[in-house]
Amino acid sequence: MNTHPRIILHTRREASVRRRHPWLFSGAVARIEGQPQSGALVAICSADGAFLAWGHYSAASQIRARLFAWEENCAPETADFWRARLERAVAARKPLLADGTTTACRLVNAESDGIPGLIVDWYGDVVVVQYLSAGVEARRELFNELLMALLHPATLYERSDVDVREKERLAPRVGLLAGAEPPEVVEIREHGLRFGVDVRHGHKTGFYLDQRDNRARLRAAVVQCHAPTVLNAFAYTGGFAVYALAGGAAAVTNVDTSAEALRLGRENLACNGFAEAAVEDIEGDAFTALRELHRQKHAFDVVILDPPKFAFTQSDVQRAARGYKDINMQAIRLLRPGGLLFTFSCSGAISADLFQKIVFGAALDVKRDVQIIGRMMQSSDHPVALTFPEGEYLKGLMCRVVG
Repeated sequence: MNTHPRIILHTRREASVRRRHPWLFSGAVARIEGQPQSGALVAICSADGAFLAWGHYSAASQIRARLFAWEENCAPETADFWRARLERAVAARKPLLADGTTTACRLVNAESDGIPGLIVDWYGDVVVVQYLSAGVEARRELFNELLMALLHPATLYERSDVDVREKERLAPRVGLLAGAEPPEVVEIREHGLRFGVDVRHGHKTGFYLDQRDNRARLRAAVVQCHAPTVLNAFAYTGGFAVYALAGGAAAVTNVDTSAEALRLGRENLACNGFAEAAVEDIEGDAFTALRELHRQKHAFDVVILDPPKFAFTQSDVQRAARGYKDINMQAIRLLRPGGLLFTFSCSGAISADLFQKIVFGAALDVKRDVQIIGRMMQSSDHPVALTFPEGEYLKGLMCRVVG
């Protein structure tokens, strides 16, 4: 251990490290012994010098080190160490892919899988990776080699084009890492349904894999509603719409700002055998579109709200809360008595408790009685380590309007 730089903590600032939280913030650091480069392996030590954990150093981020091992003799710099972490994560997802009805999932979920900053998504024989922190960025070539050897994909493609890299002073990067260039549209299956994914330009790594379990829950609810009409706001490429039609929805209205996303949504309808006439597309801002639908006296049996992240930091929370409240007010107004609302927030800075209060405030302001009949989170291939509650970024409520 003595050959590695050491981060010495202030007195009484080691509690989070002992609880195995993977983030060490700069305010806990008393001094740094040695001169670690960004991404370097560092030993985290208490004020009296006792070893606590291994982490990857970042000089730029407020998260000064991302921790991943708590045994002093675990040799965390070896390829074997990281191979074992990858194998463990991949093995946990094998049951999900076993019967062939689902061919896409998240294989590595960063901190919650013990590899901070690394995202690996599987789309059939195309693997998409994101390197989000200085630690995995410094080991990028190693991880590329390990993933190719472990997964044998036709394509290994990088989508490290997300804002979080800026906090580590890492430039965005997109492109082929190994194998063949990916096709323009990668076809996947999810619970037997078919979807086209644009891994080069699509949101996140191409598809909202984290909503898979919630889409299935929507389909089950729609089956019980007997041919309902459905409004799918922030529709993207129509994942929820396809599931709603698979459950027997009579008609779906998709709302999204992107004409290209709506076009891909049409292709997803066609490849699952659904009639185009069953879906109406509205290209435009959801806040405006829902108000216009209310003005025109439209009503729906099911409304889905799956907006993009409104709050990126704590300073955004108040503004985001107003946005969530507004869109939920419009949705509740549009629901018939007995109608169902599937409403989500993917903002990590918005807690589940706060999100529930926001939806409560929306129902109160429009003077309708609403019940919570279910709670939702990200799908099971996006696990949340008990030591890292921040990993539970997606929260959702299934509500019924009773009056």
